[in-house]
Order: sequence, then structure tokens, then C-alpha cells
Amino acid sequence: MMNLLTDARWSPYAVGIGIGVLSWFSFLISRTPIACSTTFAKTSGMIEKLLGGKDVDLKPYYRKIKLAVDWQWMFVVGIVIGAFVSALLSGDFHWQWVPSLWAGSLGGDPLTRVIVALVGGVCLGFGARWADGCTSGHGISGTLQLAVSSWIAAICFFIGGILMAHVIFKVIA
Repeated sequence: MMNLLTDARWSPYAVGIGIGVLSWFSFLISRTPIACSTTFAKTSGMIEKLLGGKDVDLKPYYRKIKLAVDWQWMFVVGIVIGAFVSALLSGDFHWQWVPSLWAGSLGGDPLTRVIVALVGGVCLGFGARWADGCTSGHGISGTLQLAVSSWIAAICFFIGGILMAHVIFKVIA
């Protein structure tokens, strides 16, 4: 019998159903789609405000997204905490700077891995803001609303991910 709290891997079908139900509740309760990337923009604005003063509130972008700890911000915190608790309960948690697939293809230097991860994260953040949404905003919430722009974005996410994985693990290695 499958024990969901201790399994290291879950059925993608069960997870897909769970995300669909979660999305439905998100629309029902808050009338807002599930999204994550705006949370990172809000966090950077809150940090800037903490370090730079009140001028942050005058910037048009930050006025648009409203710098506040809201339910989506707490949702992202919950994702991190939930992933950590899940890894602990399943016995799958371990510290690892360089994943084995990366080490096998590109070497085990942690500095290179961290630099590539940071550059990739900045590119992902830029792309998510440029597209006005991330994989959860477009790929989950937008596609379930049948938004054409979200379907185009989701298709591009897959194409870009496949191409980049090919470049990293086939061409560079």
C-alpha cells in the first residue's frame, strides 16, 4: 500500500489531479489563479524597500504588483517548506551541491554549478516577468482557463526546456 507521506516519488497522475483541485480551490476561494513568479518580484521589491527606503513604492512596476506578503507569497513559502518536510519524511533529503547527472556530464565543481544555476535563475526570472507569468501561472492556471497566450507559453516552456537540456547535456558535455 502506498504511503503518500513517506514515498520519495508520487504518481504524476495523482499530483496532476491534486494540482487541478488546488487550482479550482484557488479560483473558488480567492478568485485568483495559482502563480509564483510575481512573489519573487515582490520579495525583491520588499528587500529593496528595506534597504533603500520609501522610493520603491513610487516605481510603477511595484505599484502594479503591490508589495505585500499575500496568500501567493505564503503559497511559495509553503512550497519550500512542504518540499523540505516531504524530503525528510521520505528519507530522500541529503545535501548535494552538484547532482550526479550534472557531475557525470560536466564535472563536479560546485562553483560552476552554482554560477550556472544563478545565471539560469536570473534568465528564468527575466523571462517570467517578460511573459507576465511563469510555468505555474501560464502552464497551470492559464491553460486551465484555455487562454491562448498561456498555451503558447506552455508549449514554448517545453520546447525551451528540451532544447536547453540538449545543449547542456549533449553539446556542452
